[in-house]
Amino acid sequence: MDRIDLFRIFTRVVETSSFTRTANMLNMPRSTISTAIRDLETRAGTRLLARTTRAVSPTQDGLAFYKRCLRVIGEVEDIETLFRKDRDGLSGVVRVNMPGRIGRLIVAPALPDFLSRHPGLSVDLGVTDRAINLVEDRADCVLRVGPLQDSGLISRRIGELNLINVASAAYLDQFGCPAHPNALNDHYVVRYASPVTGRPEDWEWQEGGETRTASPPSRVTVDNAEALIACCLAGLGLIQIPAYDVQQHIQAGELVRVMPEWCAEALPMTILYPHRHSAGDRVTTFVDWLEPLIKSHVLT
Repeated sequence: MDRIDLFRIFTRVVETSSFTRTANMLNMPRSTISTAIRDLETRAGTRLLARTTRAVSPTQDGLAFYKRCLRVIGEVEDIETLFRKDRDGLSGVVRVNMPGRIGRLIVAPALPDFLSRHPGLSVDLGVTDRAINLVEDRADCVLRVGPLQDSGLISRRIGELNLINVASAAYLDQFGCPAHPNALNDHYVVRYASPVTGRPEDWEWQEGGETRTASPPSRVTVDNAEALIACCLAGLGLIQIPAYDVQQHIQAGELVRVMPEWCAEALPMTILYPHRHSAGDRVTTFVDWLEPLIKSHVLT
């Protein structure tokens, strides 16, 4: 095993905090990973990883070594594609992940434009409402909605996603229109279960500079945006939803905005990618294309 392969294994172990997960990701026996790390520590003349029964973490020397490995790996990968880029332009796969409806409604229809600009590239588009782990899920970049909890990632804040309150015209005909969230106890809402915690989220609104919450009555709970909108269209209750998600339904008169003065706080939208990514310029090229697309279709 050459040194670059050892460096790649070492960086994966640091990023996953696990020999086993690294072995699974690289499709290698765990013993091969352990042997590679021992070999690397022997070559470096120092202990690079602190091992416990629960996790693996870099030592102080290991952290410094990890940062140098990232630079070396990046330089090697740039050299390997140097002349191919000059001759054919960018090539390879960009693996991205984003919320389901943004991927299906906004990004997928626009991909022919991106691919026509870069015929040597292909896109592996993952759509899910859960927050994935970039390393374990092998994503080059992700689009996230909401507060960030990741560390060690490059983040590009692209704006804020406005949330609105809506109900179907049929629901409002039957139950009337609430003037304030305090009146929601006399109404029904469609509850949304967080894909992270599995718990239904409260109804939120901003009032007096503070976030207030309530738990109105509900007959239906869903766990994705498609079902949330479908249940609202069926007259099962009010929902809180990004404005872009239901703009066509509002224009068609199928849904109606309610309590426009009492909306939830806007959610930040961020593109994330690791400091080291084997896709190199491919990721930057895709992100530079994605940002204005999201701003023009989602954040307006």
